[in-house]
Amino acid sequence: MNTPKRITIFVGYYGSGKTEIAVNYALALREQGKKVVVIDFDIVNPYFRTKDAEALLTEHGIRLIAPMFANSNLENPGIPPEIYSVFTDKDAYVIFDVGGGEDGAIPLGRYHSYFEKEACDVFFVLNERRMITGDLEGALDAFSEIAAVTRVPITGIINNTHLKEDTTPEVILKGQELAEQLAEEINLPVVYLTGTEENLKKLPKEYEALAFPIHTYINLVF
Repeated sequence: MNTPKRITIFVGYYGSGKTEIAVNYALALREQGKKVVVIDFDIVNPYFRTKDAEALLTEHGIRLIAPMFANSNLENPGIPPEIYSVFTDKDAYVIFDVGGGEDGAIPLGRYHSYFEKEACDVFFVLNERRMITGDLEGALDAFSEIAAVTRVPITGIINNTHLKEDTTPEVILKGQELAEQLAEEINLPVVYLTGTEENLKKLPKEYEALAFPIHTYINLVF
């Protein structure tokens, strides 16, 4: 795991796996003894969200801030005002799990004045096995749409390519090829390559420094 910034924001297209990565990242920070806050920043998708992992996060001493009425029948849950507290609590490491696509990223803009004063990482999560991001053109389009509205610079790419339980090292490496193509086009680094511990151990040694093990904590396509 790279040296984390105080604020880490996960963005990406629908189904890229932001939520599962956000949960795993939060738990990894907590294992390092850090005070961790996770913000469920998805006001677009009412179904697959970090709110689903609330019990797990709480069990590990991780605070969750979720949209009002998250996991309810309300179509447009609102972001709670307590989100502002994470910008004043400088001891906390904060993770934003942002909604999918351009629509999910737009609300980040309202906190622009806070982000520009902080040490932030914004990671674009890429899953080569999702139809819209299955080639370089689609990945570039998805990246460009999101980057145009975040108002905080994206700093790296995460290769989260998988086929759930059918994922093989070959599937991950195919996704890594696309991630590296995208990285070259936009002049950003690939910062992590995810997968189960079993699959990551089978990858070439050259990817060892990028490997970030993922455990499935939420019953969704991560």
